[in-house]
Amino acid sequence: MADLARFSVSMDEDMLQRFDQYVAQRGLSSNRSEAVRDLVREVLAQEEIGDPETEAVASVTMVFSHHAHDLTEKLDNIEHEYYGLIISKVHIHLDAHNCLEVILMRGPAGQLRNIAETLLGAKGVRNGKLVLTTVDE
Repeated sequence: MADLARFSVSMDEDMLQRFDQYVAQRGLSSNRSEAVRDLVREVLAQEEIGDPETEAVASVTMVFSHHAHDLTEKLDNIEHEYYGLIISKVHIHLDAHNCLEVILMRGPAGQLRNIAETLLGAKGVRNGKLVLTTVDE
């Protein structure tokens, strides 16, 4: 492990109480230092994936009606087009009408964003979300 540096942070009492509640909700092993490290790592990862060439991993979660005209075929075609970047997918039937699909990808952050926008923008996709993060080297 790298050498640790200590620093102090000043904040008003109300914010500190809210932060301590956040730390407590994370479990017994969490403390303020670990919570701050997690938050800093998240901010740095988000900044890093701002570069479209950064190697990243992503999940795209979508909910859609399998009754939507040709939607399943359109999604499959998009997924086949990017087979080199799509690692895996899970398709679940939520009820008689709705499906949940989670697609896992790895590659340059910009390309993963474009694939997600194409998938999520397909007519018939009700809602969805892209979660993108860095590959920690």
